[in-house]
Amino acid sequence: MSDVTVVGLGAMGTTIAQLFINQGLRVTLWNRSRDKAEILIKQGANIATTITEALEASPVTIMCVFDYAAATEILQQVNPAATVKHSTLIQMTTGNPEDARKSLAWASAHEMNYLDAAIQAAPSQMGQENTPILLSGDEKVFRATHSLLKILAGNIIYLGGKIDAAATVDAATLSYVYGAMTGFTHGARMVEVAGLDVAQFGKIVKEISPSFGEFFQHEGNVIKSGDFTISESPMRISVIATERILQSSIDAKINTEIPAFIADLFKRADAAGLGDKEAAALIEVIRN
Repeated sequence: MSDVTVVGLGAMGTTIAQLFINQGLRVTLWNRSRDKAEILIKQGANIATTITEALEASPVTIMCVFDYAAATEILQQVNPAATVKHSTLIQMTTGNPEDARKSLAWASAHEMNYLDAAIQAAPSQMGQENTPILLSGDEKVFRATHSLLKILAGNIIYLGGKIDAAATVDAATLSYVYGAMTGFTHGARMVEVAGLDVAQFGKIVKEISPSFGEFFQHEGNVIKSGDFTISESPMRISVIATERILQSSIDAKINTEIPAFIADLFKRADAAGLGDKEAAALIEVIRN
């Protein structure tokens, strides 16, 4: 019997398996192609020939494959008579909330425990003290597997029993990341056209990021409270600032899609009478 099974040996799955091996755990592997497992087999890992054998080999299976379509295809190959009752499947494949709900249904039909996870780090960042992994599902199952999960990430964030919570928050944080990325690249273009140092711009963004992280944490608390009385940043300042960014982009004759979209949101907030509220009141425009 192994301590843990790892299904999927892409860059992330291989890293996960390696971290377990480094801790002296008995690891069983399953992957579509055996060649990716060879280096881990040489370190003592076992290789299962079927997905059924892989699930039966350990009390806990961690699955991390390309997408949920691949995960579903693999799990459909599990023998209905597999001895997996009361074992645990932790799905670390990136998916959406509906994927999480369907996976829970599959696990429940096979009498398996199930946790849904979202890794918010690259393979090279795994196993570190600040590595974040979002988890949702039955709290007893989470507590039973917590020590195993801590091998993979120091910052395990449990989001409660609602199975789609991890996938939802993962999508929400990525919305922030990609919003920041689009804003950053537009800003880089503004700097570039002005003949300034884009690398220095990147350094400045890095240095101001911690303070803005604290600001967004505050705005999250404001939204939760529902009290949009000005506490940090009045909406009217953002209305003026986003108009200024748009005009600067027009003057520089560069693409204006991003600043125009943002300026319009804040203009709508102002038109809705939110100018004298905290900036987080922008959520009212999003809600409507």
